[in-house]
Amino acid sequence: MPICTEQELLDFMRETAYKPMTYQELEKHFGIEDAAEFKQFLRMLAEMEQEGKILMTRTNRYGVPERMNLLRGRIQGHPKGFAFLIPEEEEHPDVYIHANDMKGAMNGDIVLVRVTSKSENGKMEGEIVRIVKRAVTQVVGLFSSHDSFGFVVPDDKRINKDIFIRAEGFKGAVTGQKVVVSIIRYPEGRSAAEGEIIEILGHKDDPGVDILSIIRKHGLPEEFPEEVLAEAQAAPDSISDDEIVRQGRRDLRDKVIVTIDGEDAKDLDDAVNVERLPNGNLLLGVHIADVSYYVREKSQLDEEAYNRGCSVYLVDRVIPMLPHRLSNGICSLNPKVDRLTMSCEMEFDPKTMRRVRHDVFTSVIRTTERMTYTNVRKILTDQDPEVMERYSGLVENFRLMEELAMALRQQRMRRGAVDFDFQESKVIVDEQGKPVDIVKRERSVAEQIIEEFMLAANETVAEHFHWLKVPFIYRIHEDPDGEKLMRFIQFAGNFGYAVRGQGNTVHPRALQTLLEEIQGTKEETVISTMMLRSMKQAKYDSESRGHFGLAAEFYTHFTSPIRRYPDLAIHRVMREVLENGGALPENRYDQLAARMPDIAVQSSERERVAVDAERDTEKLKKAEFMLDKIGEEFSGIISGVTSFGMFVELENTVEGLIRLSDLTDDYYHFHELHMALIGERTSKVYRIGDEVKIRVARVNMDDHTIDFEMMDMKSRGGKVSLVGNRAPSGVIVSARNAAQAAVSLQAGVLIAEGGASGAAAMQGAPAEAVMQVPPKPGEAARQVQPNRREPVLRAALQPLGGAPKRSSPKGRLLRQRELKAWTCGDFPCRGITLGNRKRSQADVESRRNKPQRANR
Repeated sequence: MPICTEQELLDFMRETAYKPMTYQELEKHFGIEDAAEFKQFLRMLAEMEQEGKILMTRTNRYGVPERMNLLRGRIQGHPKGFAFLIPEEEEHPDVYIHANDMKGAMNGDIVLVRVTSKSENGKMEGEIVRIVKRAVTQVVGLFSSHDSFGFVVPDDKRINKDIFIRAEGFKGAVTGQKVVVSIIRYPEGRSAAEGEIIEILGHKDDPGVDILSIIRKHGLPEEFPEEVLAEAQAAPDSISDDEIVRQGRRDLRDKVIVTIDGEDAKDLDDAVNVERLPNGNLLLGVHIADVSYYVREKSQLDEEAYNRGCSVYLVDRVIPMLPHRLSNGICSLNPKVDRLTMSCEMEFDPKTMRRVRHDVFTSVIRTTERMTYTNVRKILTDQDPEVMERYSGLVENFRLMEELAMALRQQRMRRGAVDFDFQESKVIVDEQGKPVDIVKRERSVAEQIIEEFMLAANETVAEHFHWLKVPFIYRIHEDPDGEKLMRFIQFAGNFGYAVRGQGNTVHPRALQTLLEEIQGTKEETVISTMMLRSMKQAKYDSESRGHFGLAAEFYTHFTSPIRRYPDLAIHRVMREVLENGGALPENRYDQLAARMPDIAVQSSERERVAVDAERDTEKLKKAEFMLDKIGEEFSGIISGVTSFGMFVELENTVEGLIRLSDLTDDYYHFHELHMALIGERTSKVYRIGDEVKIRVARVNMDDHTIDFEMMDMKSRGGKVSLVGNRAPSGVIVSARNAAQAAVSLQAGVLIAEGGASGAAAMQGAPAEAVMQVPPKPGEAARQVQPNRREPVLRAALQPLGGAPKRSSPKGRLLRQRELKAWTCGDFPCRGITLGNRKRSQADVESRRNKPQRANR
């Protein structure tokens, strides 16, 4: 073994006094004399250099990237070609990477970036110096054949260049088919990536190909390897009494314990019971399937579960973390059969709801009944006589559960937990995968009972093992970024709401108080949405850092080992600690301490993939559901406002975009601080939370997007203000002074004032509304002083066929065909100057508003 570890070497190189050293100098510093140790040390240096953790200079000296003005991190791509670097240093801000500085990097790649500039507000720009590790090895997309070659258009729009396929790489694919491509050559300079087809999924319109494409896009495994299935098959079907006695488990089979789940759930991994003790206190028992007993560490089952990270719940199927033989069999807490469990019992004082005692132990249970959320709701809320008669022996138990759950919830709210109540939905599909309905998910008293009981158990287990000081995995939610939080507080202040806090910190209680204040108001949606966006994402960590959203000092995920790997991993630690008298052997402690950070990172990444895949399938099926509703009218609520339009959410949770160019009754400006679109002439305001009536205009099944249009939208008429508007299409014609602007402009040309960074030209105005040219001399004089290099006057052209030729004072002809050649896309992107010079495309592009930094 080398005398120094990788971490020790990194710590040494990060010291302030360190100067880059050669391998001989490092060898001498660490006192490496043995030949075998020296070879291993060189191998470690080479591996770390290859992974980008350290760098070797031109003089063969080693140092860490951050000491060489370089950052290591992951690329987060954007469909428009630019990207952001998400640094590995969590405290470091994201770095904007221009499309020209990508150096062939693709979304997800690990790279080294040099920061090239930093603005006054702290935003950074940089360029990629080196690609350390490629993240994309396979791409799913639509194949298009061109005889001797072909292209695959990636489904992932963050890969914004097509994949080139040589004829020998077609493998029988034809135009219109969805395929999986293996990349054999990555993009360099202007050349595209090259690949070969390794799987043909089917024609893009064939049933099931859409979901299969998303599964392949996210790299989700469908089938389990044979060796994994063989291990699962070896698991027993039942438990013997000898096995229970030998393990020393606490026998809870005589207690009234029930599972409460959805109607279609098959993997029942949690069961609960509540009792009123003789002293008046309430005893809550949460019993979780002991999956770790059957999935042993480093087994084939364990390795597969680690790689999957979690179960993935798509619209039409579930991709499980464990084979059904375990998840629906011996590990599922099916009714009236013996099952091995990990139990957490908590005793609460009903007056203060303070936890006065708790115990964590291994157990065996036999559930009394398999309950559904619907039936528990019918008992407690609807008081359905038929259902109450059927479960007459359990009715009082459920009432006691409701009493405890509501008290726990009130206590959690008092301490400051933030409770968002956003509406969720489920897409119902038929046997062919076609969406037939969208139903809202209820959050009834039954769901709240299980939610509160699981939260209580997770907190108790996290605190218990934190104080035992054993390696563990926690679920953390860090405090919001100070800058984002201040922006949100300022935003809430615009509505007359004050959020109390000190400096850049706010206690979650203050945010929950705000949510209670806005409940039922028109601005509830907008403020709740902006509050959520100001917060960080929850993740897994090997250190307990608290949970901001729950206002909890300790929190973990203990309750779902069938579908989440972190739960399975901590069950293993818990059982080991309990079997060894509350501690771990020293060698075992070191092994687990080294493994837990890796499990936390892997689990967080796999969770993110699962969420993205679930969101993609839901978005796909919602778009498909609206296909036959084009032209129909609906009421909705504005759910988002941007510089290019606004998003509207319908009653069935389908969301669509109303583009700015489709708002034809006025010219609208986006006010970021107020998250609103404000009409220039009418002063009409659209903001999040407003109710609107829309018509379904378009459904794009390639991008899974829906376009709406506003009902009763009148055309822009009367006198039109020509200042400060952006053209959705057309040409920018620049004039250097008022004399040049007085050129007799042809029909369809609009005049607008603005500087180099000012708002450009008009959008979509009819020709008859803009024929008031040239402007009156007095008006032109007020805008720009003659013969001075003042702010550029811009004009946007929407060419009209057969318009007469007009010439400028300098004799230059503005021909129809010339102007058409300068028209592009959705935004003005090229310029023609009537004066001194023609502004280049790059010159114009550089003056666009830079995109906002990516959300982490």
